[in-house]
Amino acid sequence: QVQLVESGGGLVQPGGSLRLSCAASRTINSNYFMGWYRQAPGKQRDLVALITSGGSTDYADSVKGRFTISRDNAKNTVYLQMNSLKPEDTAVYYCNARHPRLGNEYWGQGTQVTVSS
Repeated sequence: QVQLVESGGGLVQPGGSLRLSCAASRTINSNYFMGWYRQAPGKQRDLVALITSGGSTDYADSVKGRFTISRDNAKNTVYLQMNSLKPEDTAVYYCNARHPRLGNEYWGQGTQVTVSS
């Protein structure tokens, strides 16, 4: 069974930092593109950051310079380091795995991030 399990969410003050982790089951190997998406109440789910199997990264304009995505293929884990957090970063953050050729796609259950004073 394919699983993506996120952790690391929580409540943080503006300007603070959080690191999200997404542990993937062995079925999801290093060939998968891994991404973090977020969905605020009443809004669509949007891409935050993406890392390819080769390690190339891409970010939403709103998080460039503040968030960093990385992956540890030995641990089958992807991370999202979030710095200088703003209230508008408040959302449920979802981990995503997508195989670029096979089209397989999987989602985690989501982790809440709340930025508030």
